[in-house]
Amino acid sequence: MADVKGTTRILKIRLAAIEFGSREKARFLRGEYAYGPCRELGAKIFEYGINLQSSNISVINGSMEYEIVGPLRADIYEQLARIGKIVSHPKRIELLEVLCQSERRVDSLALATGLQVTTVSAHLQAMRQARLVETRREGTSVYYRAAGAEVCEFVKALGDLARARLAEVDQILREIEVGGQSAEQVSRDDLIARVRRGDAVVIDVRPSEEYEAGHIPGALSLPLEHLEARLEEIGTNVEVVAYCRGPLCLLAPQAVAILRRRGMNAQRLEDGMPEWRQAGLAVALGTEPGSM
Repeated sequence: MADVKGTTRILKIRLAAIEFGSREKARFLRGEYAYGPCRELGAKIFEYGINLQSSNISVINGSMEYEIVGPLRADIYEQLARIGKIVSHPKRIELLEVLCQSERRVDSLALATGLQVTTVSAHLQAMRQARLVETRREGTSVYYRAAGAEVCEFVKALGDLARARLAEVDQILREIEVGGQSAEQVSRDDLIARVRRGDAVVIDVRPSEEYEAGHIPGALSLPLEHLEARLEEIGTNVEVVAYCRGPLCLLAPQAVAILRRRGMNAQRLEDGMPEWRQAGLAVALGTEPGSM
């Protein structure tokens, strides 16, 4: 039970037959929540958002009820700032973008982002505390994933805001492409029409595990790192549309640049796989391209 009185939150917790004496109280006020009854009290403190400041906390012993009094966290904006702290680090944004494609183990995320495994683990723990990522265990392996569709929508909205307000974003994309010129961007509707007419070949230049977790029906899996060695799979005299993780993903622009240097007619999809899913369009799974 939690009551708000002015700027103070009073939390009453009932603990059945738990000994909570002076030693436990001292441990609790030092923040040692993993010990004995402190674990349950600590969990409630986190659940209700009480800002622990030991000088303002009292734990009143009772037969089965303990009352914890602490200052209410500033307000809802402090909670919003928890998300802001996560996306203030560029690599955490990149990790979220990758996890919006498919679930990954820590070692796979380290390879995808160029970070050390220990660094990725630290970032993931911070993101998990902010409830942006979740985990599942399979044997001895732990897989991380975005905590929900709203997380990926937030990442997309962050990118849209950056493109709208920061000219440097589009400048970076242009510099990657051939001659500093932006490649033609193909809309989803136009892509579907071209593929159904047989006018275009679609290539997914994300890593293979992301392709297998979900791709545009009919798309060939040609990860960027293998693209030049597998150009013959595309064919000649065809129009190519490349896509990756979203409008700010750099894989598709790099793929377009490679193809254009080889004299091929190449464009990129205006966005990526997360937006395709959010639009409710068909998604193919596994290693086979499927059909549109």
